[in-house]
Amino acid sequence: MRERAEVPFAFCGCVELRRMLGLKAKTEQELADLLRQVPLDSVYYHTHSPLLRHRYRAGVYSNDFATWAAVEVRDLVLGERLAVVDPLSFDSLSSLREEIVSVIDNHLASITVVPRVVYGEPFEFIESTIIGVPTGLETYTLEEFVQALNEIDDTTIYYHAIETRVRLKPARTHFSAWLRDRLNLPLLAARVQALDPYAVGLERIRTQMLAYCGQVLSLGRDL
Repeated sequence: MRERAEVPFAFCGCVELRRMLGLKAKTEQELADLLRQVPLDSVYYHTHSPLLRHRYRAGVYSNDFATWAAVEVRDLVLGERLAVVDPLSFDSLSSLREEIVSVIDNHLASITVVPRVVYGEPFEFIESTIIGVPTGLETYTLEEFVQALNEIDDTTIYYHAIETRVRLKPARTHFSAWLRDRLNLPLLAARVQALDPYAVGLERIRTQMLAYCGQVLSLGRDL
């Protein structure tokens, strides 16, 4: 365990710029067809960034496609099948798109009538771009890191745990990389890396990171 890092952790928040694509699906077949065509930034918006819009929510329907199928079309079977698709298990947005389309295609092949919206709202495709915003907050020690975690907003957690991981594709999140490489805390870094924001939500990520860091500070050594 290194007391003080030579390179600080520089916290960045983020803002999301959204653009409606003018494409709407009223049936599940239309959803699959349009999903094949839309920009990958739209796939990102409907699978990853729901975490930004639902601070505390991380549950059964963690992406917009699953939510629409279950809530608007009232097709619980497809909703549940789409809900178990883990966005972080794919190495690219293209692969993620292919999996979602495959789930919908397989579902439609198993039924005779294509489900459609009757009383609900059509699915509207949106794309987004995430812009990183430096907070000016830098930390060199684990104590400072913990204090900063208590102060930052959810967009900062999202940026370092999701955005950079999906867009820049490092093997580790910014948090775990800094804890391991700069403070020589590989076990703490591994626990932080294993946290699944899609299962617990951003606020729970913060809480669990604080708990793990608190244990290290209390023990005076790595976990």
